[in-house]
This record gives sequence, C-alpha cells and structure tokens, in this order.
Amino acid sequence: MSRSHPTDLRRRDWLRFFGGAAGLAALGGAGTLMLPRAAQAGDYKALVCIFLFGGNDGFNMLVPTDTTRHSQYLAARGGLALPKASLLPLPGSLFGLHPAMQSLLPAWSAKHLAPVVNVGPLAAPLTKAGYLAAGPDSPLIPDNLFSHSDQQRAWESASTDALARTGWGARTAETMATTYPVISLGGNSRFGTGNQAFALALPGPGGVFAATGLTPADMGWVANQKRKAAVDAMYAPGQSSQLAEVFAGMQRDAFAMSDRLAALVVSRPGDPDVPAAIDTAFAPLIEGDQLATDLAGQLYQIAKLIAGRQQVQGDRHIYFAGIGGFDTHAGQVSSGDSTQGLHADLLGQVADAMAAFHDAMQGLGLGKQVTAFTQSDFGRTFAPNNSSGSDHAWGNVQLVCGGAVKGGASYGDYPTPVLGGPDDVGVEAWELQGRWIPTASVDQYAATLLSWFGATSAQVDTILPGLAAFGSARSLGFMG
Repeated sequence: MSRSHPTDLRRRDWLRFFGGAAGLAALGGAGTLMLPRAAQAGDYKALVCIFLFGGNDGFNMLVPTDTTRHSQYLAARGGLALPKASLLPLPGSLFGLHPAMQSLLPAWSAKHLAPVVNVGPLAAPLTKAGYLAAGPDSPLIPDNLFSHSDQQRAWESASTDALARTGWGARTAETMATTYPVISLGGNSRFGTGNQAFALALPGPGGVFAATGLTPADMGWVANQKRKAAVDAMYAPGQSSQLAEVFAGMQRDAFAMSDRLAALVVSRPGDPDVPAAIDTAFAPLIEGDQLATDLAGQLYQIAKLIAGRQQVQGDRHIYFAGIGGFDTHAGQVSSGDSTQGLHADLLGQVADAMAAFHDAMQGLGLGKQVTAFTQSDFGRTFAPNNSSGSDHAWGNVQLVCGGAVKGGASYGDYPTPVLGGPDDVGVEAWELQGRWIPTASVDQYAATLLSWFGATSAQVDTILPGLAAFGSARSLGFMG
C-alpha cells in the first residue's frame, strides 16, 4: 500500500470537508458565524434593505406638485406623466406619491417616511461640467454606468468599482462584529457578501430550515436518534486536521443555529406562536396561511425574526429582501392611463408590504429600533421610449421608513426636470433623455443609516472607504 504524505488530507478528512460544506449550504451557506450573544431589548436595532431589482422609476414614484416643476415634468415625461390630480399629496412637502402607494400615507403622516431624492453611485461630488470633462474612462464615473449588474453591484457594495467584491451590509456585520452576517430572505446578493461570510439565506414562512430527519421533533424515532448520534460524532471537536476541524465547527454551528431558528422560520400566518401584532399588520396581505406577494412574505418572515430576536440572538441585525420586475422598458403604464400598468402594480406591492412591516414593528413596540430602506439598480430616463416604457438612467429616489426616521420631509436635491438641463448627462439631441447626475451618493445614504445603527465614525470609514471623497458631508440628515 502506498504511503501518503504526512501533510495530505486523508480520505475521511475530505469526507468531512465536503459533508460540512454541503450541510452548511443546506442550512443557509452563512460561512463562519460570530459567537452568539443574547439580544438586549433596549439596545436592539435592525436595518432592513429592500432591493427593487431592474431599476425603479423613482421619479414617477415621487413627483413634484408645484406648478412650475410639474409643468416641466409633464412636458418631459410625455405618456408616462402622472396627472397632478392623481398624485397622493404629502402634506408639508411639494411632492406627491404615485397613486398606487396609498398604504404608505399613514407612515408619512406619522413622520416615519422620508424620500431621499437623486441619490446614486458617485466616486465624488460631480456636476454636469465635471461629467463632460471627465470622459467615460475617468475614475469619477462609475464603471459600466447604466448596466444592470454593475449598478446593482455599485449600490450593494457602495463602490463605483465594477470589481468590488464585498457588500456594505456584510462589511457592516464584520466591522461591528454582529452575531450574524446579513440575514437574507431575498436570496444571495452582493450586499451580503463579505470577506469572512456570505449572507445567511433563509426560506419564507412555512419553509424548513433544518437537516431533514435530524431536528428535535424527529427524535421520537430510534433510527433518527442513531443518525443524529452518528452525525454528532462525525463533527465532534478534535478533528485530525486543521481544515477538517474548521469545517466540523461550521457544521456544529449550523446545527445549533437551525435548532434555534427552525420553529421561527416554519411558522405561518395564524399559527399560535406568531405574535398577534404581526398577523394584524399583515392581515390585508394574508390569504389563508400564505402571503399575497413574495415581498410581503419576505417582510413577514423578517418581522417574525425580529419579534423572536431572543432566539435569533444578538442586538444588531441586518436583513435583505428583494423584488424584481422594475426593468420597465415596455408596458410601464397602461395605454391611455399612466396611473395603471406594470409600474403601478409593482409600486403597490412595495408600498403594501412596507406599510404592513412598519405597522408590525409599531405594534411590537419596536418602531424606533427598526429602519427599512430601498435600493435599486438606477433610476430611469425621464423621457419615455417608444414602448410605453423608460430606459436605464442614473440618479434615483429611495424611500426610508421607520420610527427613527425624520420623516414627513424629503431629503436631497430634486433635479431640474428639463431634458438637456443642468442635471441631465445628455448634450446631443439624441441623448437628451433625462439621465440625472446624482447629487447624493450611495456612501452618504449608507453612512446616514449606519450612524443611526450605532457604527462609530471610524467604523463607518472602514465600511465605506469612498465616503472620504465627500468631506464633511457625511450624512443626508434623514435619521433622528
């Protein structure tokens, strides 16, 4: 029999390697977890990122209502324009919400909702003159501007570098040493990808988060008891190689985590262990024991995890949810009615789910401790295309909602709504489409949220290295 080199992994070590990796993937693929610590009720905070994949038309989500700007808006937006009478007034501001978003009006009235205007990926403050002088290959211009994948990466990483590997959510978890990495109900994303771990990806309500046949509920059968004992022995401490010990430790952590979270994850609307405040808030979106939309299901699950934070453990949580369909090149509005169509349907789903989630947090007494916010690839062209839609642009409008938000007001500078105007990148006739140069950066948007979340200035600088380019203008001011 040939003798292997002393440093080679033996066959059983490779089996442990692949068994540990596969088992961890089945339990969410979170990678190395930080040590658990119990949640402190008074100090608890959570950030909830809601990504609108495809590029939301934020400038039809929030529309100026003053006479001058609305007239300019009507002239530029053509068939996409919303009549002033259709807009939902936002008292105290010169804006109205898209008519499909009525469910968010109570949050505005409570001063818990704030639009952030003309925000997007920026390497440094930029004017139209600076943009034109820089040229497309300048480091001042985000890589592959107007590309879906690259601009999703720019938002999720808070970097204008197309090669950015980590997300600002994951960097926050690592820098602040939170108990968990990002917890995602919206699948894998750059936002939750870090140097040490990937996001912990969980299923929606009713989903199973455990190794089949090895949960505490399965231990009534002797065969499962023996299987569990064998698995525990396989991944027991004291492996024969360092690599095998690391992966065995990951598997042990994964089993412990599934034991804590499995019952929370699997519960559905109407189950007795779901807090009444959650089911009451989501009642308009509950159909039997299911949620009416995928986004509502994701936010319902996040609400349950926040309510069960003692089981989840830790006093700082970062969540990720997502909804697709916003690449509205065609059919953005219905023929003859700009208040209806694909975009209206999507905004209605977002508003309904966000409003229900906010109401659930209020009902749980956690309104001031949880902040939800949107991100999206980019805004869309102000000028319509020939298919009742819009194309890829740059600056956009985002929404922030929570009891700690300085709501009832908008933040940021609304662009001059004139094609070819001072905020439009276009110069030649063919490119006068209303692609607005952002006046606030993703770094500043994220820094405002992170400062509320409890990150120190030094930690914010570590998480957002690009923030230094904006000098003392580190916050956009929308958090209390």
